Amino acid sequence: MAQTNQSIQRMQPVWDELRDLITRCKKEGLRRMSPDDIARLEQRYRQTTIHLAQLRSRSTNRQLIDQVNHLVAEAHSLIYAAPKDSFAARIVRFYISGFSRAIARTWKFQTASLLLLLIGTIGGYYASMRDPVAAYALVIPDDYRLPGASEEQLVSVLRGGRDMGATDKLYFMSFLLTHNTKVGFRAMAGGILAGIPTLFLMAYTGAFLGAFTAVHAQQGVVGEWWAWILPHGVTEIGAIVLCGGAGLLLGMAVLRPGKLTRQASLVNAGRESLRISLGVIPMFILAGFIESFVRQSHWTTEQRYAFAAATAIAWAIYFAAGAIIERRTARAAA
Repeated sequence: MAQTNQSIQRMQPVWDELRDLITRCKKEGLRRMSPDDIARLEQRYRQTTIHLAQLRSRSTNRQLIDQVNHLVAEAHSLIYAAPKDSFAARIVRFYISGFSRAIARTWKFQTASLLLLLIGTIGGYYASMRDPVAAYALVIPDDYRLPGASEEQLVSVLRGGRDMGATDKLYFMSFLLTHNTKVGFRAMAGGILAGIPTLFLMAYTGAFLGAFTAVHAQQGVVGEWWAWILPHGVTEIGAIVLCGGAGLLLGMAVLRPGKLTRQASLVNAGRESLRISLGVIPMFILAGFIESFVRQSHWTTEQRYAFAAATAIAWAIYFAAGAIIERRTARAAA
């Protein structure tokens, strides 16, 4: 009996907190509660259900058992019988915080993807600066921006297309969206094959960028080159990096499933990768729009740099906010 009383004393703070959360939920509504409070409500509910099972097997205090059972029933009705959000509301909530939180949960793989891109960029740049053959192997064969191209040729390409009509720019945007989405999703899908194709694709994408940078640097067309690529590149390359991170996540699930079966590990990683794939679609759409209407405009170099900086800051704030929410939710559930 003494041991049972001690157990009840340990359980009581959990019941009290659950009761307070239920009262708040009834007063404010589940949708108005913070993510931390919702996570705490779910956690205390699960703990109390365990306590209820223990009381039923160990205690003869029928009144206490009924009280705890009523508490569990109330929490259950609030958590599982609450009105569901509409599909549109869930989509909005996902893009407000769900996508960025998924990136926060997989930040190690996103970092690895970014490092692969940077290594490829540096390697492609220095290889192309030392040997034109390397640049020829990396850049597009029928592009005008090949090793040996004059400054005038490079600048003409960078400034080309600025007088295109809106219809032509929309068509160009659709082409870019299709191409960039293919690159990103290939990086993601490559994770199924132990992540090896993803490794090569991210490194090659960086080498491709490095080679073009080298071609322009050799003719001194550096400032205008980065002003040409950064406005859309911040979003476009960022989306490709995130796809690469999702691919590496899948690859790790194949190589190191941990305590789970390989199939279960791959299913879990697949769910997270699906969230990322849904999240990057608007990024590719936005990048295509920027590349068609901002890059192909008469903006000055300074305006392009300012736009690229503003875009980078906006994405940094968005993903940082998701990381903060994810960290607070994890702490509340601990």
